[in-house]
Amino acid sequence: MIDRKALVRRHNVTFNAVDPRSPLTVGNGNFAFTADVTGLQTIPDAYPAPGRYGEPTGSLLGTQATWGWHSSPVAVEPPLAVSVRNYPSPRGPVPYVDLAGKTSTTSRDGGSPDETWLRNNPHRLMLGAVALAPESTGLENITAEDITGIDQTLDLWQGLLTSNFTVAGADFQVQTVVDPGADVLAVSIRSTAARPPAVRFSFPYGSEAWGNAADWNQPDRHTSEVNPVPGGWEIRRFLDDGRFTAKIMAPHGTLTRQGPHEFLLAGTADELTFCVAFAPACGSRNEAVATYTRIRKAAAGHWQAHWLNGGMIEFSGSSDPRAGELERRVVLSQYLMAVNCSGSAPPQETGLAINSWRGRFHLEMHWWHGAHFPLWNRAHLLTGSLDWYFSILDRARETAASQGFAGVRWPKQVAQDGRESPSDIGPFLIWQQPHPIYLAELVWRGTQQHGPNNAAGAAVLEKYSSLVFETAAFMASFGLRTENGVELAPPLVPAQESYGYMRGHVENPTFELAYWSWALETAQLWRRRMGLAEEPGWSETSRDMVKPHSVDGVYSAISVPPFTIRTDHPSMLAGFGVVPQTPVIDPAIMDATLEDVLSGWDWESTWGWDYPMIAMTAARLNRPNDAVDALMMERGKNTYLANGHNFQTDALPFYLPGNGGLLAAVALMAAGHDGGPAVPGFPRDGTWTVVAEDILPLP
Repeated sequence: MIDRKALVRRHNVTFNAVDPRSPLTVGNGNFAFTADVTGLQTIPDAYPAPGRYGEPTGSLLGTQATWGWHSSPVAVEPPLAVSVRNYPSPRGPVPYVDLAGKTSTTSRDGGSPDETWLRNNPHRLMLGAVALAPESTGLENITAEDITGIDQTLDLWQGLLTSNFTVAGADFQVQTVVDPGADVLAVSIRSTAARPPAVRFSFPYGSEAWGNAADWNQPDRHTSEVNPVPGGWEIRRFLDDGRFTAKIMAPHGTLTRQGPHEFLLAGTADELTFCVAFAPACGSRNEAVATYTRIRKAAAGHWQAHWLNGGMIEFSGSSDPRAGELERRVVLSQYLMAVNCSGSAPPQETGLAINSWRGRFHLEMHWWHGAHFPLWNRAHLLTGSLDWYFSILDRARETAASQGFAGVRWPKQVAQDGRESPSDIGPFLIWQQPHPIYLAELVWRGTQQHGPNNAAGAAVLEKYSSLVFETAAFMASFGLRTENGVELAPPLVPAQESYGYMRGHVENPTFELAYWSWALETAQLWRRRMGLAEEPGWSETSRDMVKPHSVDGVYSAISVPPFTIRTDHPSMLAGFGVVPQTPVIDPAIMDATLEDVLSGWDWESTWGWDYPMIAMTAARLNRPNDAVDALMMERGKNTYLANGHNFQTDALPFYLPGNGGLLAAVALMAAGHDGGPAVPGFPRDGTWTVVAEDILPLP
């Protein structure tokens, strides 16, 4: 039996110096606060977030919530129709949201000014910065060089960040925590300084930059009003049509305005304790805010329950020198995914820490963000974002109908409203379509561990059946029946986006053929479970999918020249790894395909989730040594920072699909899959000791 407390705490993150790539985050899935070595956001310049394409730079220190969005004002909001063009298809012309011609130089992505606005808006907003004020120290400003004696620990067991340090000869201890059930930051500061501790609150304008959620240079374009409330103050924020509040509760503090959007909160004597509750304008302003002490206690109980319930794995008895690092990655990934990806909407790829793609989420990544939750017996952390699909059902139906298809067609790059972004790649992707079926199936499977046909399972079937069935209806109608069988015809872009330039000609990508076949049969299985009549078209489409193209016994990525471009994702491997066994895939050919990929690929062009994807294929092929080697491959985008984040590039320092993919792969490697061997992904030569608890097998 795993000593879970000891296991988790041996991977607590500690710092004795500034690590500019590894700030630490506390949060609850819907709200997060990312801090520097002071436990606050005191030295943002020491944690730079380089801009992309020469856009403005920002900081890795963020404060974000799932509801926190902003749109730049425009005289008339352009309709998505400005970006629609017809593409030829075997069925006739089909309208797609595209970047019409990409002739403009108004943005790196191309497109007209209207299309640029549609891509950039709404964008996720940095809610505000909370920093240790120089007034606490006697200095004019606090820089990284002023901070010495650093001893910072993120206690994963309690969700508590404790930061000890010295500034100007005074010792400070800052404890930072987030309410597990509300968007509230709670902070306690103790100091030996002659001055009382103080903090600065600063509020920025929204930014359309690709990776920067804050514009600090336009104070005249937004407003911050402050009003006293019992026990504190409420700051009302007005950003064009956007509204939110920041309620600061500090019974023994004083708040003074220092600028249009800057406020100083000062304590008394040697201590300052305060809470900040962020809320959209529609929230209740009279709602009580818990005290720091209560929030810290609630967070400790929440995180202990998180670690004590659900899956856990330990490698401490292993002799393989990589075991300790893999265990660290697994524990920290569980924390990061719960903090950033367990909220009420699909997360952006950088979670709630910083922006990427302007804060918009990518639905083709939702599997990588969320599939691990039910596999690690924490399905409740997935259902919030899975439920979000209900909110865009009508929009997804309209998209499918406009293109002549049944059911719902899910978009790719969206904000909370589900509107597609103009792109020459995103709207043509299809591999996100089966995701709701897969994710719903995993949630249902989680209910069956305590016995079949139970009430919880029936409730899941009833709740998600519309998502599953309408998704399947689209997929069945999208499949094109020809004399060869059912094909996936252009226009489309496969998961391997290297083929985006030939979107009007791509046919039958290997991964998508297998995924289509499995998902349609799974949707049919849902109908049988619910006692409903089968949909004949679904099983026929699944059964008659054409076999993927192969060359010399190796699967190609697509079925037309150039067949396989050896850059980006080796996505053909996902057809037997992410996807279970289907009639579409021959395991012997997939085995040769894995060998071919491992023998040579442009690894610098890959992404963080590619390595777990390869590991999953190796595990299903009963190649455990290759599974571990893939998971631990020493490549740039398979780097995991001190804070546990999967690093990609300076512009994309956090990449949560890599963390989520790691957890999905380890679940498969340790718990196996239906009809497969036990522990298929770890060598059986005595070098690995794997102790796994409460991890569920994959389909």
